Amino acid sequence: MKFFEITIKPLSGFGTPLKGDTLFGHFCWQANYDPSLVEGGLNKQIKLYKEKPFAIFSSAFPKIVDNSIEYYALKRPEMPLSMLFKSGKNRLETIKQVKDNKKKKWIMVEKNSSIDFATTEFITEEQLCEKIKNNESEHITKSVSQQHNTINRMTSTTGENRFAPYSKENIYYTPEILLSVFVLIDKDAIDNIEQVVKGLERIGSWGFGRDASTGMGRFKVIGSQLLTINNDDFKAVYSLAPSVPDTTHFDKIYSSTFTRFGKHGGNLAYSKNPFKNPVIMVDEASVFYMKNQQYKKSYIGSAVTGVSKVMPETVVQGYTPFLPIKLEQNL
Repeated sequence: MKFFEITIKPLSGFGTPLKGDTLFGHFCWQANYDPSLVEGGLNKQIKLYKEKPFAIFSSAFPKIVDNSIEYYALKRPEMPLSMLFKSGKNRLETIKQVKDNKKKKWIMVEKNSSIDFATTEFITEEQLCEKIKNNESEHITKSVSQQHNTINRMTSTTGENRFAPYSKENIYYTPEILLSVFVLIDKDAIDNIEQVVKGLERIGSWGFGRDASTGMGRFKVIGSQLLTINNDDFKAVYSLAPSVPDTTHFDKIYSSTFTRFGKHGGNLAYSKNPFKNPVIMVDEASVFYMKNQQYKKSYIGSAVTGVSKVMPETVVQGYTPFLPIKLEQNL
């Protein structure tokens, strides 16, 4: 599979986080409406998905260009701090370092590079904002509560129970930020990255995720490029999207988990049962120690089926692209 980066620029707030499994679902609906986006149409590729995924999307990560060098700001790996940072010379110094290191929630990774904890730069969110050239904020996103009303057409007012006013939290990125989405594509199913770009352009124009009909989830596609990362020598991998791992390939996993309460898009969003069965996933930034150093695939994870009663053929992206990690022997 070929590994690409697609750069996008947020144009509005987001009701749904830009995570890989959700981006995959949106692209599938675009392929459903436009069969030219994947070879043979979506139905053919979904049948092959468990053995041969046609596309695997990452979550979106901040992108920084510094002196013509491109970097990606990735979430700090979900590992104990003691495995990522060296201890101090004494207990007091170690306690102080732990306090400082907890604030370093991001790592800087240069384009086409693997992750090496011996040389990786760990930074705070405030430092990340400075690299994005935004010195007025200490956070790359902020959560804004938006009020909603449901009107009772009998009384023309709000009321109690389902007519009671409610609020939802929306995500707004700091101005001028660029985001990178990594995509693995199977050349037999998608022969040109422009097919994926076209799908994402349409998603960005119409809106991504919750409340897209009210103007949320807009973004602009800036460009795409092929990446070449050496996957020949690594002991562990860093996941770039939520996934459902196949544990037969790993000795141990450091991760945080969450439950995906998915919902159908497209026309099925208005069906009698638009909700999918919940799926427990490990989040991006998980670290997987490999059992077999000869692992040849450019992705990990598994396809998730059996999640929909209204469309049994529905799949959830339980795969994730990864970056190789070089670890010291004692880790």
